[in-house]
Amino acid sequence: MPVDVMAGWRNRVSSILGTEYPILLGPMRLITLGELAAAVSKCGGFGQVAASGLEGEQLRNELVKARGLTKRPIGVNIPVYRPNAVEALEIAIEMGVKTVTTSAGNPARLMGRIREAGLKVLHKVSTVEMAKKAEVAGVDGVIATGFEAGGHVGREQITTMCLVPQLVDAVKVPVIAAGGIADARGIVAAFALGAEGVEMGTRFLATLECPAPSFYKERVRDAMCDETFLLGKEAMPIRVLKNEVTARVAGMEQPEADKVIISKGDASYVQSGGDPETAVMPCGQSAGMVKEIASVQEVFSRLTGGVDSILERLGQSFFGRRER
Repeated sequence: MPVDVMAGWRNRVSSILGTEYPILLGPMRLITLGELAAAVSKCGGFGQVAASGLEGEQLRNELVKARGLTKRPIGVNIPVYRPNAVEALEIAIEMGVKTVTTSAGNPARLMGRIREAGLKVLHKVSTVEMAKKAEVAGVDGVIATGFEAGGHVGREQITTMCLVPQLVDAVKVPVIAAGGIADARGIVAAFALGAEGVEMGTRFLATLECPAPSFYKERVRDAMCDETFLLGKEAMPIRVLKNEVTARVAGMEQPEADKVIISKGDASYVQSGGDPETAVMPCGQSAGMVKEIASVQEVFSRLTGGVDSILERLGQSFFGRRER
């Protein structure tokens, strides 16, 4: 039985996004800005500008920059709990964004305006209950964020492998897998679990177009799977790379850890400065699969070509057995 290896790309998620591939750039504060978002979109994926950390005019400028580099779909990620959430949404609408992603809060807060403007919305969740509430609120899809993801993760410690199939069974809207995915094998695995798209952040950290400091990219490239650490486990857990500063604040809740980091004067979140040992660097466990700093185009070529190869091999293996 022949296998159409490209059929999986044409689905509900790619339709919502208006993209060639249902591959999303994971939003990262002050990292997924205009240039990186545009690079991902130019390759057929869905680039996003993270509204977190950007003032209104800064967000508008990054969207202008992205729009100057590509006419393909660009999104904005809006953390619902942040004071600038409504302003960020209005700027996205003003700039012609057609799909937004929301996170860190109840999407119902923004749904009225989103629907009024005719936008599509995907909401990040870490439990089945959160996904059901988001579906009731009217979202077009959910992004299943597993515990192994970089940056802020759910307190429930549910991994992507377990979360995705449960969400697929629980909701009717499409599910996008996020966390622990950095190559074609992860994409195929996510689709096998029922996901219709994937979101990747850590893999795109180690790209030429990423504005992160060189030492950050190099640490992602060189990291092993056990080199991440959860900061603020009981408050707002955030997965980061291990270094001297994370060892210093190990065991503290995030607010206390933040105070120590600031008071020391020699450490900060990487977006504000620091060096390999004093900067807090968000990163997922999938860093262990990142072996080089490449262009976004090279990453996409390997992802899409790799998926085709894996599906061909699996198709020949499984269907070959059934035909014998």
